[in-house]
This record gives sequence, structure tokens and C-alpha cells, in this order.
Amino acid sequence: MDTHENFVELFNLGKTYPTPHGVHVVVEAFDLRIAKGEIIALIGHSGCGKSTVLTMLAGLTESTDGSIGLGNREISGPGPDRGVVFQSPCLLPWMSAHDNVMLGVERVYPDATSEECDRIVSYYLGRVGLGDSARKRPRELSQGMQQRVGIARACALAPQMLLLDEPFGMLDSLTRMELQEMLLQILDRDRITALMVTHDVDEALFVADRVVMMTSGPAARVGDILRVPFPRPRNRTQVLEHPQYYELRERLITFLEEQDRAA
Repeated sequence: MDTHENFVELFNLGKTYPTPHGVHVVVEAFDLRIAKGEIIALIGHSGCGKSTVLTMLAGLTESTDGSIGLGNREISGPGPDRGVVFQSPCLLPWMSAHDNVMLGVERVYPDATSEECDRIVSYYLGRVGLGDSARKRPRELSQGMQQRVGIARACALAPQMLLLDEPFGMLDSLTRMELQEMLLQILDRDRITALMVTHDVDEALFVADRVVMMTSGPAARVGDILRVPFPRPRNRTQVLEHPQYYELRERLITFLEEQDRAA
């Protein structure tokens, strides 16, 4: 992991909404620095503003306060430098897996030949284990396979950063673990900086280099940050057998319980 700590900077980030009863503060004074190649897990209770932070970073939601920097430039609005994967892959049902990935590739590589674009699409579908399913439509794919297409589509854009909003939340536990390992392999190989929103402490510990814990809203902010000591690339058995694993897990659970009591 790069030691440069300012590849991504979220400075004093805030989001408010007007209501008939006054201003509702969702996120307030959210500060975070992310190193190049680092994987961040963002956890907290439902409704605390995790997804709001992610969509502000993605440029899909305009921040009310603060600024966002990526690679030494301030960003506003969406762009292909940030790939986004949501809980539901949002595939176009009438298009094949190949064509769903191709949509983004053609936009990001407008000067590439059709053969070059095909190679990019095939490469990333192969990386997610769907090389033999490229011509299948979403209805012919399982939920886990559809999410693989969503990850391939985001990674095929060659983004500087990958943003994942509970991408495995709708999957069974076995498929979830399989896709966590697949995702880590892609992030390690391509050295992509990533932020994943999750409510699963075990997922956060297995995937992330640091776990950022958000306080419960309203006016949610960074409550604590846990550095994860497990080396990458990760092996699930070694992670679970690490002498600090359950101590770190307990720290995350205790934080979430404290937020329950404070609510």
C-alpha cells in the first residue's frame, strides 16, 4: 500500500436537507484521508449516513459543506475515475453480461476499436469468473453472478477508486465469502483504492485495511477508526486464526452497541 496518505481527502464533509420542521443534518464534519491502494470499510447503523458519504464521494449526491479531493484535484459530480457498485447490480435486462459491461467501456475508451473494447470486456468478465457466461442476460444469471457483472462493469472503467455500497448484502453467506475473496484479488492486482459500505463486522475485518466507524445520526461523523493488521493478500483461514481477530471484532461490536445506547 502506498504511504501517501492524501490520495483521497474528505474534508469537513456535510449533508443537510430542508424539512418542514427545519434543517435535517445527515452527515456533519466528516473527515477522512485515504492512501492510494488502501481499502476502507465504512460501518455504522442503518440510517447513519454511510451511503450518503459514498454517494457524495461518487458525485451522485451534492455535498452541503466541505470538499472532496481525489488525486490532488477537487471533484464535483460523477466521473469514470470512480467506479460504483450498489447492492443491486442494476443491469439492463435486455442486454447480455458482455453488453452491460461494454456500455461503460465504450464511454471511457471512445477512441478504442471494437476489438480492443471486446478484449477489455472479456478480460474483466474473465476476472470475475464469467468468461463462459458473457452472452447470458441477467435473468439467466444468479444474483451472485449478476453482482459479478456489476463489479466487472465498474472495474473495466479502470477507475482510480472503487465505491461499493453493501455490494454483497443480498447474497447468501457462501456466495458472499466467495465474492469477497474475488474482489480482494482484483483490488490487489490492479491496486485500486476502495471504499466499501457494510454493516457486517466480519466482512469489514476481512476486506479492509482500516474500518471507519460512523456515529449514529443525525449529524453523523467519524466516531473511531480501526486499523486492521492482517497483511494483504488475505487468506480467510489465517485471518480468522490471527490472535487479534476476535479482539478487533469485539471492538467493532462494542462501538455499535455504544451507538445503540446513545441513540
